[in-house]
Amino acid sequence: MSPDAAKSKICAYVSPSPKNYKMSLQGQRTTTGAIEWDDFKSLIAKLERDKNYKYCLLIAIGVFTGLRISDLLGLRYCDFTEGSILSITEKKTNKVRRIKLNEDLLDLINRIKTKQVIKDDSQFIFVNRYGTKPIDKSWINVSLKKILKRYKVSVEGNVSSHMFRKTLGRRVLELNNYSDQSIVLLMELFGHSSVGITKRYLGIREKEVMGVYESLSL
Repeated sequence: MSPDAAKSKICAYVSPSPKNYKMSLQGQRTTTGAIEWDDFKSLIAKLERDKNYKYCLLIAIGVFTGLRISDLLGLRYCDFTEGSILSITEKKTNKVRRIKLNEDLLDLINRIKTKQVIKDDSQFIFVNRYGTKPIDKSWINVSLKKILKRYKVSVEGNVSSHMFRKTLGRRVLELNNYSDQSIVLLMELFGHSSVGITKRYLGIREKEVMGVYESLSL
């Protein structure tokens, strides 16, 4: 097999086994919050400035793509060098998902790749310190808590990798004035089976219920 063929085979991306990775069950209330968009942009800039490239890219790619952590950890640099579309098979759903890559995200990835002098595009982006496999999810959550505390970024609820998808969801809702159409789009993006699940996931349903009480008057 030629080097180019081998590289192409590696980058026919299927995410690694999720093992202990687990999203919320249907109807289960989650407590992970989202990062305010301005705080998110500031955090990415500061992480790049301070040469924390691994978590700079993890947070940026996580928010811009809305991928689950089990899919994020299997990403390689070559996944971002073959056009503007990222095509992956999601481990949880086994469905192929196509993602339009944002130009600002691609610029960030290429800039950090250059700074780190990455020569092998088939290398995992989020490789562990031994260079053998992706970093562990449980360690990621510990590190995220330390990072947000250090840079004084507040998040309502728990801090975990779930906040990447929550941050994307909140931003889409804000840009579309919390329209019903935006919720339908997020339902498809997140791979949810109903709008109700998406509302619960983003905490919208609870706000609607609370709004009923507030709408009453004497």
